Amino acid sequence: MSKLAVNLIMQQSNSLRTLTAEQQRVLEAWVRAPTTPQSTVTRAKIVLLAAAGETNTSIAKRLSVSRPTVILWQRRFATGGPRALTTIAPGRGRKATILAEKVEAIVNATRQTTPPAATHWSCRTMAKAQGVSKATINRIWRAHGLQPHRIETFKLSTDPLFVEKLRDVVGLYLRPPEHALVLCVDEKSQIQALDRTQPGLPLKKGRCGTLTHDYKRHGTTTLFAALNVLDGTVIGDCSKRHRHEEFLRFLQKIDHETPSALALHLIVDNYATHKHEDIQNWLIKHPRFTLHFIPTSSSWLNLVERWFREITDKRIRRGVFRSVPELVAAIDDYLTHNNSDPKPFVWTKSVDAILEKVGRCKAIIETLH
Repeated sequence: MSKLAVNLIMQQSNSLRTLTAEQQRVLEAWVRAPTTPQSTVTRAKIVLLAAAGETNTSIAKRLSVSRPTVILWQRRFATGGPRALTTIAPGRGRKATILAEKVEAIVNATRQTTPPAATHWSCRTMAKAQGVSKATINRIWRAHGLQPHRIETFKLSTDPLFVEKLRDVVGLYLRPPEHALVLCVDEKSQIQALDRTQPGLPLKKGRCGTLTHDYKRHGTTTLFAALNVLDGTVIGDCSKRHRHEEFLRFLQKIDHETPSALALHLIVDNYATHKHEDIQNWLIKHPRFTLHFIPTSSSWLNLVERWFREITDKRIRRGVFRSVPELVAAIDDYLTHNNSDPKPFVWTKSVDAILEKVGRCKAIIETLH
């Protein structure tokens, strides 16, 4: 080794004896962390021991590495700091054992084919078909964002007046009329009063709460709800059935509980009870009510469906009800709590953005067929 190289190493070793507080903290954190790669831990220990005054020979013996390795990582740290300890030099490291052509074949097979007697590929079936390990398949799928075990459902509306109804409803959300209330109205039917066959175990450290999978049925109720788009309050009422008679009574309840000077615009779906002759006659006698029908198969357009998910997740699904009156009382309690501190749902999507997405979906379906 030349005299110049020896002097350079000595200068770098001396610089390691004066680590900054931040560098010291980072290296010690890497050494303690259980997820740090062992190669990085070894390099960090080399630097920390050198900064503590140990000789290169002593460090090499303690860490079971060669003396040139100790000198190498001290030099790299001196020039690049902690980041240099995690960097792999070009040309180093394990070479790829799966060719790009093989990766492309696996990706294409995942997207365009199915295995015999099955609807989708698994890691094991694809690995067997391609002659590689399931770990390799898993890495390739993760890298390409492929999840053949998952599926999402969808339904495109075939309503001939889809665009007109969409513009009407979204217009109410984004530009509500003055001196009027916009109410999203629907009924959540067949809410079951379910009692569990055994009491569940409470939540504790290391264990989530439990709920038996079997239950006793004690009847059902139907929740009629009208969500005020402006402030998030909800007018609700439970009934045994959901015929047009019950819907008419709910309209009367809305009429009594809203300011009489305001016009009411109700967003509803295409359920037959909403279009019954008795409902139409009642609406003629109450001109401040206007019903706006969403397109068929477009329940996502009615914001009250989002509120139904809230009450289901927070009060109904995990509840224990020994009778229908107990279930109704729980629903009424949730309504009171909701209206004491309401939080409205804010619609943000424009009509053009929705139509663009629907157009893309239709184009993909037509291409596949």
